[in-house]
Amino acid sequence: MALLRILKLADSSASFSRIRDGLNQGEKVINISGLAGSGKALLLAHLKKNLDLPFLVITAKPEEALKIPAWEILPYEMKIPDSEVVGKRLETLYDLATSKNIIAISTVRSCLEKTILPEDLKKKTIRLKVGENADIELLSQQLSGLGFRRFPQVEEVGSYSIRGGIVDVFPYSYPDPIRIEFFGDQIESVRKFAISDQRSIQKIDSALILPSREVLISDAKLEECLSKLRPKQAQSLSEKIRFYDEVPGLEWLASLFELPQAKILNYLPFDCVIFLDEPSLIQNESEQIQTETEHLFWEAEKREEAVPEPEVLFDHVEAFLNQVHQFQVIENLSLGEARKSINLGMMEPESFGGSLDLLRSAIRNHKTQSQKVYIFCDNLGQRDRLSELLDHDAEGVNLEVGLLNSGFSFPEIDLVALTDHQIFSRYFRRRRKRRFNEGVALSSYSALSVGDFVVHIDFGIGKYAGLESLLVDQRKRECLKLLYQGEDKLYVPIEEFNRVHKFVGKEGSPTLSRLGGTSWEKLKRRTKKAIQDMAQELIELYAVRKAKPGFAFSSDSTWQKELEASFIYEETPDQLSAIDAIKQDMEKEIPADRLICGDVGYGKTEVAIRAAFKCVMDGKQVAVLVPTTILAFQHFVTFGERLREYPVQVEMLSRFKSRKEQKEIVRDLKEGKVDVVIGTHRLLSNDMEFKDLGLVIIDEEQRFGVAHKEKLKKLRRLVDVLTLTATPIPRTFQLSLFGARDMSIINTPPKDRLPIHTEIVRFDKELIADAILREVDRGGQVYFVHNRVQTIEAMYRFLKTLVPQVRIAIAHGQMDERLLEKVMLDFLDHRYDCLLVTSIIESGIDIPTVNTIIMNRADRFGLAQLYQLRGRVGRSGTKAYAYLLIPKVKLLNPTARKRLKALEQFTQLGSGFHLALRDLEIRGAGNLLGLQQHGFIEEVGFDLYCRLLDEAVRELKGEKIQKQPEVKMEFDLDLYIPQLYIPDSQQRVEIYRKLSEAKSVEEVKQIETELLDRFGKPKKEVKDLLEFTCAKITASSKGISRLSLKKEILMIEFAPDKKMGRNQIEDLSRKIRLPLEFKVDQSVKLYVKLKAVPFEKKANFVKNLLLKL
Repeated sequence: MALLRILKLADSSASFSRIRDGLNQGEKVINISGLAGSGKALLLAHLKKNLDLPFLVITAKPEEALKIPAWEILPYEMKIPDSEVVGKRLETLYDLATSKNIIAISTVRSCLEKTILPEDLKKKTIRLKVGENADIELLSQQLSGLGFRRFPQVEEVGSYSIRGGIVDVFPYSYPDPIRIEFFGDQIESVRKFAISDQRSIQKIDSALILPSREVLISDAKLEECLSKLRPKQAQSLSEKIRFYDEVPGLEWLASLFELPQAKILNYLPFDCVIFLDEPSLIQNESEQIQTETEHLFWEAEKREEAVPEPEVLFDHVEAFLNQVHQFQVIENLSLGEARKSINLGMMEPESFGGSLDLLRSAIRNHKTQSQKVYIFCDNLGQRDRLSELLDHDAEGVNLEVGLLNSGFSFPEIDLVALTDHQIFSRYFRRRRKRRFNEGVALSSYSALSVGDFVVHIDFGIGKYAGLESLLVDQRKRECLKLLYQGEDKLYVPIEEFNRVHKFVGKEGSPTLSRLGGTSWEKLKRRTKKAIQDMAQELIELYAVRKAKPGFAFSSDSTWQKELEASFIYEETPDQLSAIDAIKQDMEKEIPADRLICGDVGYGKTEVAIRAAFKCVMDGKQVAVLVPTTILAFQHFVTFGERLREYPVQVEMLSRFKSRKEQKEIVRDLKEGKVDVVIGTHRLLSNDMEFKDLGLVIIDEEQRFGVAHKEKLKKLRRLVDVLTLTATPIPRTFQLSLFGARDMSIINTPPKDRLPIHTEIVRFDKELIADAILREVDRGGQVYFVHNRVQTIEAMYRFLKTLVPQVRIAIAHGQMDERLLEKVMLDFLDHRYDCLLVTSIIESGIDIPTVNTIIMNRADRFGLAQLYQLRGRVGRSGTKAYAYLLIPKVKLLNPTARKRLKALEQFTQLGSGFHLALRDLEIRGAGNLLGLQQHGFIEEVGFDLYCRLLDEAVRELKGEKIQKQPEVKMEFDLDLYIPQLYIPDSQQRVEIYRKLSEAKSVEEVKQIETELLDRFGKPKKEVKDLLEFTCAKITASSKGISRLSLKKEILMIEFAPDKKMGRNQIEDLSRKIRLPLEFKVDQSVKLYVKLKAVPFEKKANFVKNLLLKL
């Protein structure tokens, strides 16, 4: 491995040896200078390898502290630290507390922040090992004491659940939750499991469960502390606790509540070496923290909040540095610090600015000086691409895959280390790998809660009223209870659960269907007809395109490879696959027509730029069609930036160009002088002529009118077309339309995108002013969303009075279109700092400088809308903030509270947004298929629509849809899941649904394995239910229409079209070896006497018997 080879090379460094010897000889302070780039990491790795001591690096730069980051909340802020930050901190602190020789990296702020005592952390950490004894009740109490919350199912970090002898818990120190299975009081197994399907993924020998927070407080202690506060302070804090279900700001209140705390330096073993990275910056940062804390303290005092004094919160600078110097210290001096030091003589690498010629020249120069050159690439694809571009110059260069922050040269050992992101001026973001593996939990949108609206395929829209146990022929069954119009009730047996889906359609409450009415069947027929017509049109257009020869583009040129290598970000896997797909389409003779779907900021534009460049390389022209002038302007800037190093003429055609300029561009297009033109529907005008149009790129096609869509339809038959959309398209749709539309889905967010800091706050002047000024002070811009046009002017006056120094503009949908576009373009050009706007920005443009959004009356927005609006910020590597304002006086209704809390809790894409994404997917489906189809989705519900669409497309493609006959089942057995086995009704419904949707015996076996894994050994009733399901599936595949098991007789009735001859009957008799009786009228009936079969084995016997048929 390259890094190990470099580490071995570092052993020959004389200056490294001097530092190492100094530490060995007990020198208290060693001053060093001349470190560059990742040379710092090389030095630390060398010292760690040779001395085997623990190291603590203290830096003033937060982005470098990957091990012990600061909490990311300001002093006295009543918030809960991010769970990823807490997890990282506690894991590293535990390693230090248990004397592990590690390199920990911390910021000054993190070192000053107080945390749990080392002895408390060791005492409170739970250690579980296979084979050891443990008590489940005691474990439950311990988990609650550590701040974990109990739920029926574990779906997020910091939660746990108990089902019989199985405990699931999601500790902060693991990327996946842990399942502990007991046999009596003994731990039988410990396994990791996935949130997405709740199934075990890996066995482990032991588990370490750290506390959920660095400061813990019992309910009794909290009550005691609240009673000591002034009534107003106690009430304010109690409200916050009720909202969060935790104590926000407890880290700051700990000293006030007399809770013992320690500092990170208290965790260090006596032989630890502290590496002070630029002590002067550390001193400055410490002083700034002190000043900031004093200012925030007085602000909190003004608000009459209960807070401790600043000196209680943080040590003074001198005290902190004195404690640091009790250890051995290496001080990496800043440039210009006049102190005697060991100069390492490292240098920053030369700048190449993306020029391969400069890189080749530098490589030759290093080779002549006998220097070893290493180039580190982020991934294998980038390494291979660079190797191909360098060609012969790559000989003798070590091209490696590895994550190096920044390059450096170290003349003392003839080493030059370069990185691909520095060569191509690509942004490098430190790997803030998601600590916790995400996944949409099983109880997502499809999980049924009492009161949900559902769709029964045969009976229409009803309301779910829970599971109900009924006696059917003196046998216990669980049924879904559905309510219909006129107080009618429908009980759905478990084997028919697959006919019921959660209703996901129009917003608000749908109209309940009437049992026995005909309107539902009529609506279904109308929907199916409309779907068939739409699918027919899609398939015909697809067939016409496939039959008509087009232009086959050449394979990638050298320039194409160079352009792609110069992309300043790392491509995501989905992005690469979309790029490959469109290139393959273009290289075929059939005209390409591909839809690229992905969220804003997921890299669709880069896919379009690469396709456009490929087209231009073959001498053809590209038209980029967008719905608004603002988007045209943004694409014009982006395309121009990316293609500026190449002889490609990019122009924009929009109303912001004068008539004269427009005429010139139209003329140049006709003469072939313009390669890429970007514009609105003006590009579809009759006067438009291209010399040789090869590719049309359409952004957000659904936003164009009917007439424009007709023109686009004609274009699709002539040239290659690439369509981009930011609205997600559901997976079911992708599968249904396979073969009717070429699609690429970009689902992967860009690597290491920082989470958006989200908080819900009461409407407060000081907070609003602080949020706006904080963003403007760092050179950014702000969206202030106020969704009432009638009062937007009043809000403008309020904001101007509040922050008079901030340049504010208003934008809303009722403004004159030219004025609106001018305001948006001025905001894009940073002529305004704050845009006071309605929700029109929900599907707006990408402005990287806007990194704060304030949403007024956030309780009035739906979750999907809040999610889309919040997605307007956080597009760059800058930390983004979203503030959801709620009224001071108004009490939130429970739904709004839950919705807002979900948004605050899930700052990054993940399980918290499955509901919002589901809503967006419905919009996406409607956008893709048109307004009429969207109406039908809203009427019959999304799941049924998908089923009908799938059938229509398969029928039109000539596929035979095999419909298995429905088997009527009458079993004299208790078929249900006991509450003792699965206490949570949602989880029981989920298992019932899986069983009713199973298509094979193999699927049922998988469900049985899942039950064993998640809930333990199945009870008899559950085993019978599994056998019953297998029997039904097998019976259906054998042409059986009815299966009855009553007392000691099994009756098998075959479908009328199933004929049986004498030979088959005799063959059956031999196989079954039990008394048989046949009856033949319209169908064949077979009666089997099961007197000899024990009662508890009857279901199993029936299943095996059917398999023999």
